[in-house]
Amino acid sequence: MSENTHLDVALLEGYLDNLGQSVVQQMLDLYLGQSVIYIDDISKNLSVELQREWQESCHKMKGAAGSVGLLQVHKKLVEIEKSEASSDAKKTMVDELKQLNENATDAFFSWLSKV
Repeated sequence: MSENTHLDVALLEGYLDNLGQSVVQQMLDLYLGQSVIYIDDISKNLSVELQREWQESCHKMKGAAGSVGLLQVHKKLVEIEKSEASSDAKKTMVDELKQLNENATDAFFSWLSKV
């Protein structure tokens, strides 16, 4: 997927115009650190008994991904947040989320290096 499918470029360009490149870089760095925590929390809540915690963890990351313009990550979290699938199915969802997140943050780095 190209940067344009991963990123809300209009949002990011607005941030860049209003806040400057160093602040946008700080936003990305903060997101990178937090996303590790979010994914870890999501991964800990795979069981059906932890459905509420699963939803809360997905919801937190969904907001963070949306605020830094990661379209595909946000979309995936919208898709899985309310899922009541089995633990095995949720594990697959988390693996997909990790890959999407990596691809999206790579696209963000690439975009930021070109501006």
